[in-house]
Amino acid sequence: MKKKQQQPPAPPPQQQQQQHPGGGGAAEPWPHGVPLGGASPGPGGWKRRLPRLPLLRFSLRDYGFCMATLLVFCLGSLFYQLGGGPPRFLLDLRQYLGNSTYLDDHGPPPSKVLPFPSQVVYNRVGKCGSRTVVLLLRILSEKHGFNLVTSDIHNKTRLTKNEQMELIKNISTAEQPYLFTRHVHFLNFSRFGGDQPVYINIIRDPVNRFLSNYFFRRFGDWRGEQNHMIRTPSMRQEERYLDINECILENYPECSNPRLFYIIPYFCGQHPRCREPGEWALERAKLNVNENFLLVGILEELEDVLLLLERFLPHYFKGVLSIYKDPGAMCLCCAADEMQQPAKGEALASAPLDNAPKECPHTRPTPPRSSSSCRTSPASHSRRSQTSANS
Repeated sequence: MKKKQQQPPAPPPQQQQQQHPGGGGAAEPWPHGVPLGGASPGPGGWKRRLPRLPLLRFSLRDYGFCMATLLVFCLGSLFYQLGGGPPRFLLDLRQYLGNSTYLDDHGPPPSKVLPFPSQVVYNRVGKCGSRTVVLLLRILSEKHGFNLVTSDIHNKTRLTKNEQMELIKNISTAEQPYLFTRHVHFLNFSRFGGDQPVYINIIRDPVNRFLSNYFFRRFGDWRGEQNHMIRTPSMRQEERYLDINECILENYPECSNPRLFYIIPYFCGQHPRCREPGEWALERAKLNVNENFLLVGILEELEDVLLLLERFLPHYFKGVLSIYKDPGAMCLCCAADEMQQPAKGEALASAPLDNAPKECPHTRPTPPRSSSSCRTSPASHSRRSQTSANS
């Protein structure tokens, strides 16, 4: 007997409907099961075969979070535009997260804005009011914040080529803005590859300068009672108290050569011919004054000179005239030492600047005719100097 072929059992009606949703034809099964609701897709039902993406399902809380984020972003953009830049707390946050990232986005911090000129040299002439101006500069440097560069060398005005190069290098590397001051003949920075600074200076009548230097060598200045002993240790007492008229009439070496040419090399320069009195040194000094000096003042008109410095160099000298006239800022005798002409046999002297006393008693041995104190104002100094010059 032949065995009958076993046929597979017929599927239940629901399974048949799943395999043949269209009611016949191809037997393509649903890849993702029966659509929701169990209804037939009908016309266009192929679109419903695509699976629903879970990311497109938003709840009310998710929608509110997105809107809040958008609102914060809009407010941040508004603050950015109104304030001319990003909010401060964002910048602080970027700096907190990392300086490298902050610098990558914003670049290096802006450089310090320097005044013009940012390099000033005051190659002060000896016994021409330089002590008073330096005292003012010390006060002004603390007030205005510029770098006051000074030197401990006071008696070396002529330099060799190597010394010039070394000094120019030291000056040029100073923090700007700076003002360098020293007793030194004119230096040509451009000759050694440096930036030429702006020069200022103050001169005075050569005869008055000789008188001031004559008494300075004998009795020194306010820096110490024994200062004159250090400068002229070999001077005898009778020579120290020698009357200047007798010095001139008796033709003493100190008075026979008054060194009236002393001022010219400060403007001529370091050339050897600048030390020889003559037309060449004078013409070169004039040329340097025209090309490199912003101002060359006259000590007999010191108040006018300070006013011009305040106008030309406000970053350095703003308010200098009011400080000079203020007896509480500096001792008035320091200005008197440079301005007044001494009487016969009178020694110039002034008090230290400590506590800026109203009176400046002499603290050193002086001739009998020396004054005991100075109580005059700067204006009276100017009037007295002008009266002496006219007489």
